[in-house]
Parts: sequence; C-alpha cells; structure tokens
Amino acid sequence: MPPAFDPDGVTASAGSTIVGPVTGWFAVQARDLPWRTPVATPWGVFVSEVMSQQTPVTRVAPAWLAWMDRWPTPDHLAAATPAEVIRAWDRLGYPRRALRLRDAAAVIRDNFGGQVPRKYDELITLPGVGDYTAAAVAAFAFDERVVVLDTNVRRVLARVIFGLEHPATSSATKLERAVAQELLPSDGPSAAVWSVAIMELGALVCQASSPSCNLCPIRGECAWFAAGRPAQVSRAKRAQKFEGTDRQVRGKLMAVLRASDHPVTAAALRACWSDDFQRDRCLDSLVSDGLVEPLPRGRFRLPH
Repeated sequence: MPPAFDPDGVTASAGSTIVGPVTGWFAVQARDLPWRTPVATPWGVFVSEVMSQQTPVTRVAPAWLAWMDRWPTPDHLAAATPAEVIRAWDRLGYPRRALRLRDAAAVIRDNFGGQVPRKYDELITLPGVGDYTAAAVAAFAFDERVVVLDTNVRRVLARVIFGLEHPATSSATKLERAVAQELLPSDGPSAAVWSVAIMELGALVCQASSPSCNLCPIRGECAWFAAGRPAQVSRAKRAQKFEGTDRQVRGKLMAVLRASDHPVTAAALRACWSDDFQRDRCLDSLVSDGLVEPLPRGRFRLPH
C-alpha cells in the first residue's frame, strides 16, 4: 500500500522541483516522432495514439507515415473498406483497433463535421477510445489541460512520489489522479508539454525492468531511488509467452487472409496451424470480432 499522502502538497513541493527538470530534459532528449511535428494534424495525433496502444513506437512510426499518406483525414478513412484498413494495419497487432479506428473516423465525419473533437468528454464517446486516448488527444492535439495517465507516467509517479517500484494497482487510483492533477501546470500548453515529457521519461529512462537512474533529471527528488530502489516482490510475474498462444494463431490466420486478394479456402487456413481445435477456435473468434467474413463453400475473406 502507498504511504499516507496529501496530494495538495504536491504543487508546492514535488511540483516545483520535478516539472521544470523533466520538461527541460524532454526539450533535449525527446524522440523525433512524426506526429510531434508542428504540421501534424489533430487527426494525425489521434491515429498515432490508437496505433501506439500495446505497440512499440518504433514499429508505429513507419506505419503511421504510410497511413497518413493514404488516409490524411477522417473522411478518407471512413470511405475505406474494412479489408483495406486491415491490410494496411499489417502487423501492428490487435487488428480490431484498425476497425475501431475506421469506426471512429465515420463518427467524426458524421457527428463532428470531419474534425477531431477537442474535448475529453467528446473524444471518450468515439469507438475504441478510452480514458488515456481521450486525454492524450485532448492534450497533445489541442493543448487542453487534462490529466494523461499511461503505464509510463504511473510508474514514474509511483517511484518519485510514493517510493514504489511499480504502481500498487493495475488501474489508476483516485490518489494517483489527484497527485497527477496537482502536478499539472496551470496553463494548457505547459500542461501538455509536462504530460508528454513525463511519459517520455518513463519510456526512455524510468523503464519497468532496468531504469537508467544515472540519466534521470529528477533522481535527487525520487523517493524510490532515495530508499535504495527496493524491489516490489509481490509485483514479480512470469513473462507472457507468445509461441503457441491464440494470439500467434490469430496472427497467422490473418497473415494468410491479408496476403490474398481473393477468398481463401479452409484448406489454405488449415495449412498455417496444425492444431485443428485451436485453429478453428481462433478462426471463430476472428469471425466474431468482425475481422474475417465466412463465405459459402468453406471460403473466407477479410470483411468488405
């Protein structure tokens, strides 16, 4: 359990000593990502946030460039077929995100005049958009003053403020949100810079398994570092395997379907995985998710 803590004291204490150093570090060390350029549109920021869910940024950047070249506005994507969208998503993983992104584009076209909404309360209504994505788009595309909490931010706050190696819970608590709110600079643009800066610090320096504390601009303010970086034994868990999982099977099935411009036979799908029961279960799940369309005579295709 985190120690007793008064979030109202954060602004006067931690806020004054960590916000400036972190944003200063970010000004020098920030990664050069295409959606961070001045010419990036709110739609481009929206796409980057959806693509970056559970996918490393290094894999997202080239896919984002190709995607924005093909579908530079929500209207363009909304007019695409599901099959086109799934093929373009390629190997980013979790292809349902591609369909939800297309669904969101259609809602933006139909309900918001083709413009990405700027307010959190509007963004959260879009298909596939949760708390983090809505807050991130509001902050990074529109300089709205909102709390942006992802895994990296929560880990930095857990260490610096609470002295814990990792957040104590799987989802953000009221206390974490209160602390994050108190740390936000008072104006929207500065708050947005702080949010992306602390997120970058977590991604590049304050990493989960091997933090580079010697490179951290707020090492001297970190409660966890001052305590000798105590391990959180209860946090330890086995690394998730990929080989042989349903995720792997679904990926192989999708690869066969993406590679063909014509319906694929059941025999072609059988050839990609030897376990009939697991393969058929995964195929059924892809059909249920709307990622695969069954046709007569035992054929399958991407949805049209």
